[in-house]
Formats: sequence, structure tokens, C-alpha cells
Amino acid sequence: MSRMPLFNSPLLLGFDHLERTLDRLAKNAEGYPPYNIEKIGENGLRITLAVAGFTSDDLAIELVENQLTVRGRQGEDPDRVFLHRGIAARQFQRAFMLADGIEVTGARLDNGLLEIDLVRPVAEPRVRTIRIESGRTDDSNQTIDIAARRVSGGRAQVR
Repeated sequence: MSRMPLFNSPLLLGFDHLERTLDRLAKNAEGYPPYNIEKIGENGLRITLAVAGFTSDDLAIELVENQLTVRGRQGEDPDRVFLHRGIAARQFQRAFMLADGIEVTGARLDNGLLEIDLVRPVAEPRVRTIRIESGRTDDSNQTIDIAARRVSGGRAQVR
């Protein structure tokens, strides 16, 4: 049975990117490692992942376009012999979709918690003055050709 696309309506053209993003996030819905997202300050966010047993060499953080991906992979130590292994040394991948403009400012690993700090810069309001031109010119016989319209002598003609 084939899967019905989420945005299959002919009225929702151009949402392919959003659908692919939702598919990627759905594949990443596994609950390991657990994480928190907290607001810090006016424009700051912090993602905290519980990665006990991982060193900074075992972890990788990557930002591609707006997708922040955290990967963890522990190396096997051949000198260790386990009589019982209850703590899994499993690899993981956790992805977060960031809104436009959010920047990663840093990451640190402390006591088994990986903290990734984010900031949303405050956008400066852009003020632009638009010059207003007069609708009439002294030369009424002037011809202006714009795209498929022709204005000649005050009448608009469509080609």
C-alpha cells in the first residue's frame, strides 16, 4: 500500500520541501536520547541532551540548512570484558528543525549533559522610502512599453 502524500491537494503547490522536512522529523521520533528545550534570556534557547557515557569525541553536532543534527557513537574497547552489560552503548541521531534566523552559538558537555545554545537575533526594522512619481507627464504622446501592456496617448492596449 502506497503512502498518501500529506500535501496532495492541487491547491498546495510548492510545499514539497515542507513535506520532506516532516518526513525526516517523523523518522527521528525515537525517544533516545531524552532532551529538554529551555528559554534562556530574551532571545536565547538551550537544547540539553542526556548523553551519559559519551565523551566529546563520541559526539558530533552538524547544522545543514535549518536542520541541527546531533550524532553519538561510542567506540568499543576490546580490553574491557563485561560479565553483565546493562548500560547500552548504542549510537543515536537526533535532529531538530530550526526556524529561519536561529544561530547556534556554542555547545558544551558536562556531567553527561550536552548543552547546545541557540540565539535568535533581533531583526532590525527595515525602513525604506518609496519615491512617488506623478501620473501625468507634460509629453502626452510618450509611449511606455511594460511587459505585455502598451500605453500610448493615455489609452492602455494589450498585445
